[in-house]
Amino acid sequence: MAATHAVRVSTAQVTHVPDLLQTEEYARGVFAAVLPPLSRLEIELRVAHRMERQQVLDRPEPLPYVAYVHEAALRMPYGGPDAMRQQLDHLAAASERQSVEVRVVPNGVGGFPGAGHALLYAEGPVPQLDTMQLDSAHGPEFTGAEAQLTKYRAHLDWMDKAALPPAASRDLIRTDAREI
Repeated sequence: MAATHAVRVSTAQVTHVPDLLQTEEYARGVFAAVLPPLSRLEIELRVAHRMERQQVLDRPEPLPYVAYVHEAALRMPYGGPDAMRQQLDHLAAASERQSVEVRVVPNGVGGFPGAGHALLYAEGPVPQLDTMQLDSAHGPEFTGAEAQLTKYRAHLDWMDKAALPPAASRDLIRTDAREI
């Protein structure tokens, strides 16, 4: 199921800001950090696609979106310090939107489930249409199998309990932006 057909999307990210909330410069930095290296054209095509996908948050009835971001991701300067500062300012501003909830998982929580993967969970109009995407070094893996969905619902529930509330998350993001 594509995010355009979902009724709600949740994501858990450890190493970078969720793609639906990335700025162009930050996204360029993310794509420039892959191996094997991408051509400039491939990077620009991927950045354009990423920016286009963000429209699901701008439609008349925006997609409800919950982004769990590990604090470590707020300190990895993809694209350099200026791009990172702009990214954090953008993330803080996005977190003020009614349909967007950004929750930071602080470093102090220690180890946590799924620390090595990025996760996107798209809720369908009925639970049988839910889809989960797990990103790894080998590329994305999609599943709608109930056993896997149950596992990743529990993962997101854990993140929800461990993450700072939205206002405290926004404050941490703004503090990090000022310290760059």
